[in-house]
Order: sequence, then C-alpha cells, then structure tokens
Amino acid sequence: MGQRKGSRNLNEKLIKFTLPFPATEQSSPDLAPSFADAPTKIRILVAEDDPVSRTLISTRLEKWGYEAVVANDGAEAMALLRRRDAPTLAILDWSMPQMDGLEICRRLREADRLAYVIMLTARSSNENMIEGLRGGADEYLVKPFDPEQLQTRILVGLRVMALQETLAARVRQLEAAATEIEALKLQIPL
Repeated sequence: MGQRKGSRNLNEKLIKFTLPFPATEQSSPDLAPSFADAPTKIRILVAEDDPVSRTLISTRLEKWGYEAVVANDGAEAMALLRRRDAPTLAILDWSMPQMDGLEICRRLREADRLAYVIMLTARSSNENMIEGLRGGADEYLVKPFDPEQLQTRILVGLRVMALQETLAARVRQLEAAATEIEALKLQIPL
C-alpha cells in the first residue's frame, strides 16, 4: 500500500509537456503559428566543433523525432542562423573556432533574430552561466549533460517559440484590423 501511495505521489509531480506542433482542427487557423506549413520534423541547429559531441547530440535529437542541422564551427552556425529558413532553436557550444557561442548569441539578439538558444558547454562556473545568459542564451546546460535535461529544455524552448509565434500572429491581426478601421473612418460621412 505504501508503495502505491509513493508511486501516486511521483506521478502527481511529473509535468506533462505538449509539443507546439501545427494547429489542430480545434485551434483557430488564423492564429496558427507560421511553422504550421513547415515540414513535420522540427529543425534544431547543433553547433559543436567536437565531432563526438556533435554526433551524440544530433543522434539524440533524431531519436527524439527532430531534424538536426549541424554546424562544425561558429561561423557556419551564424551563416545557418542568418538564412531565411533558419531553425528557431539552437544548441550552441560556447568554445568553437571562428566565432564562439556567446558571440553568436550576442549577434542574434542585436539583430533582433527570433531564436531560442541553449548554451551547452563545459564551462561550469556560476560566472560563466551568468555571462552566457546575459549574453543572450535562453538556457545554460553544462557538459556532461543529462539527456533528459536537454530534451526537457528543448520542449520548453519549443513551447516558448510557439507562444511567440502565436503572439506575433495576433499582433499582425490587430495591425490589419487597425488599418481596416482607419480606412473605414475615411468612408464615414460627417
């Protein structure tokens, strides 16, 4: 009986995650995120100069049902993030040749580029974590990492990005409605 109560308490503590997949029949088609027309696999950038780590992370992502877009160094990662079809979630190593992960974060934020960044690094000090988050990373995970932690942080990132896309769609609707109201005001005789 005690075992049943313990397992019930454990199940009550678990958090259920929902993936921000394309709009369903129940949701409003006007408010569907823009990635609703995208391929069924969500694309995630993996920028890692170490081939073993890069393979490990990309293999895990594909096992979880994502499409891994890989970059061998910071310059390649930045080029991929500048593309029109850039992944909106990126896993960046801090220390990479040509451009480090922190510099990529800073450039993304300066350019107002919408991307959720998980900094995955061996730098484990509190000062490094603060610097990484202040530099523009949304999450900070230290190597060696627990795969479940990475998977959970990806789910959080995808939820955040889906909410941002929904908000952006609503803003566009409001702007269109405001423009239409202004046009109608001009047509009303005084």
